[in-house]
Amino acid sequence: MIAVRKQGYLMYFVSMVTITMCMMAGFGRAFQVGIQRSPSFSAMKSTMNNNRRSKTWGYVNNSVKIMMSTISTDTDVDVQSLKGVDFVRNAIVEVLNKEFDYEEVARNVALAKLEPKKKKQKKKKKKKNADESSSEQTNEEPEAKVLSEEEKQAIADAAAADAVPFNTQDTMVTPATKDEFGDYQCNAAMGLARNVNLSPRDTAQKIVDGLQPLIGNVMEEPEIAGPGFINLKFKEQYLSSALTTMAKSNRLAVPITSNKQRIIVDFSSPNIAKEMHVGHLRSTIIGDTLSNLLTFMGHDVTRLNHVGDWGTQFGMLVEHLRTEFPQALSTETSQDIDLGDLVTLYKAAKQRFDQDEEFKTRARDTVVKLQAGDEESLTAWKSLCQASRNEYDKIYDTLNIKGLTERGESFYNPFLSSVVSDLEEQELAVPTEGAKAVFLDGYTGRDGTPLPIIVQKSDGGFNYASTDLAAIRHRTEFEDGENADRVLYVTDAGQAQHFQMVFEVAKLANFVPKDKKVSLEHVPFGLVQGEDGKKFATRSGDTVKLRDLLDEAVNIAAADIQSREDSTIDKDQLQSVATTVGIGAVKYADLSMNRESNYKFSYARMLSLNGNTAPYMLYSYARICGIVRKATGFDSADENAKMEWPEPAKEVLLTHESEVALVRNLVKLPDILNEVESELYPNRLCDYLFETSQKFNKFYENCAVNNAETPELKASRLTLCTVTASTIKLLMGLLGIEVVERL
Repeated sequence: MIAVRKQGYLMYFVSMVTITMCMMAGFGRAFQVGIQRSPSFSAMKSTMNNNRRSKTWGYVNNSVKIMMSTISTDTDVDVQSLKGVDFVRNAIVEVLNKEFDYEEVARNVALAKLEPKKKKQKKKKKKKNADESSSEQTNEEPEAKVLSEEEKQAIADAAAADAVPFNTQDTMVTPATKDEFGDYQCNAAMGLARNVNLSPRDTAQKIVDGLQPLIGNVMEEPEIAGPGFINLKFKEQYLSSALTTMAKSNRLAVPITSNKQRIIVDFSSPNIAKEMHVGHLRSTIIGDTLSNLLTFMGHDVTRLNHVGDWGTQFGMLVEHLRTEFPQALSTETSQDIDLGDLVTLYKAAKQRFDQDEEFKTRARDTVVKLQAGDEESLTAWKSLCQASRNEYDKIYDTLNIKGLTERGESFYNPFLSSVVSDLEEQELAVPTEGAKAVFLDGYTGRDGTPLPIIVQKSDGGFNYASTDLAAIRHRTEFEDGENADRVLYVTDAGQAQHFQMVFEVAKLANFVPKDKKVSLEHVPFGLVQGEDGKKFATRSGDTVKLRDLLDEAVNIAAADIQSREDSTIDKDQLQSVATTVGIGAVKYADLSMNRESNYKFSYARMLSLNGNTAPYMLYSYARICGIVRKATGFDSADENAKMEWPEPAKEVLLTHESEVALVRNLVKLPDILNEVESELYPNRLCDYLFETSQKFNKFYENCAVNNAETPELKASRLTLCTVTASTIKLLMGLLGIEVVERL
């Protein structure tokens, strides 16, 4: 019995220490995966999960074609020839596994963590009396258990046995922090050195020696800097070849993903009979951008608009229509009725509901009729939905939002009862004050009491949580549903806890298939504020209507274009260009910010020609178009004439450092797109756009295009102009912003 208990304690201690060490060490991911595969760890993990549920969501993380009219599409090129951060990481993984024993590294990590920590010397304070002395002695930390050599070796052996080979996370490769450091930087040597009994620089040298044969045809000889940083820099010959590859590809040599997924992006989500406001702007344009990018990368993307079209408020609205617009209740006349301003209608209905008890009673009865499928009530409800839809579509047309499928709360109504009953069968949902709720470990209110997630109200009605759970089942579990691999919810940050709890309940209830990895991800965003940092509102304090905001942006853009002496836009084109600039400015100002941050709305700032703004990017594109028109002799007086782009040069010649800097930036396009595909921050597209435009300006300042020294150099620089323009056009398109060839 004693032997069994001792063995159990030792296995538990081995696992716990090893997990801690692996998570803290520079190469923790590889070892952690191996440990989790071991029987001892699995048994311990099961026991721990029975005692405490984790708050962490346990699942791993029609087509929009954006073609490049600025580049040749005749040549089928090998897009795999374009190298990036993944190429570097994979090469370093190969070196690490060849040059270092990962089991021995795991063993050394374990032993190092078992060494006693040196205590920091504390200044001694004079004790005033014996009581204080006794108190301080009582509060001293107990001595840590001293392990025998046998126990230490057992822990080291367990770490070695559970270790797995190095992987890409162990390479610690990042983009170079400064241009002079090259293109990429590997920081693996410092963390690895102490566990292979070498100095950091000797460890780095060993990595470099093994790396050079693998990357030598693409990169210069790696440089070891400082204590052991490894700097990696593309060869100019490779850069020249890579730019040619981009110029000949209709995707700028960005490969289509080899891991195609079915992805749902849930965004916009306005409420029926309420006007869209500035809060809907962020969800709509962030969701649209992510959908565009994921589609471009080759995924099967479904854009869902989870509109608020169901709930108790519709009893109030339908009953109001019954007296004010009776035609709306008949299928024969409901199609012809104009409900007018829906916001005014909603306010009138709400006022009657608050002031007239008889109306309130009828409204509540109508909710029951509506949920039971009463024909008149449903007809009136459909009239409200259609009137709202007509207004939303005007906004979506202005914002150029395409392919958005409406899937309102009402769609999931048939599934709500089964959600609650299934939760009850699994003893997850329990009665509480007449309602039914799920209590999750680790969630408490401000007063410290357990925080429930209510799935059915005391009156028998359902709420957001029950609808969202039903939606998850339809999107991931049901055979006739979307069968998604990844679901993104683009909503404000204030709903973060709601989705965290909903995702966890879905996991616990097995509403997500266990036989495949499905990722449910909340994509939060911050608030839109006025320039004073307060809530963005009208002078009267009302919420700013999105329609008014967009119209004002277009009007300001038109006035600005007309006021410019160098403008080439005539009156016939003014409205079209002003719409592109104004709407683009609103979108870009939002998307250029970290989506989780609040941002201050300023027409002056977003319409500025200076800085990281849409007008700046549009002007950059138009400027390149002008350069190419002049160089190719295509300076047509016809404003509507289609732009003619030159064929790619036979060879790209890099004769100036500004050319090299621009190409270094352009070839990293796949890296940027892959990063946003994974992490979902559109502002990184804007940062890359701005950097590309700045580097192009430096190139154009230093390198003549029209007056290049030789025809070959002129052709080369025109190719550089064309690829830059293609990159701007592609990324602006992903952001949902059209470009203009003249401005």
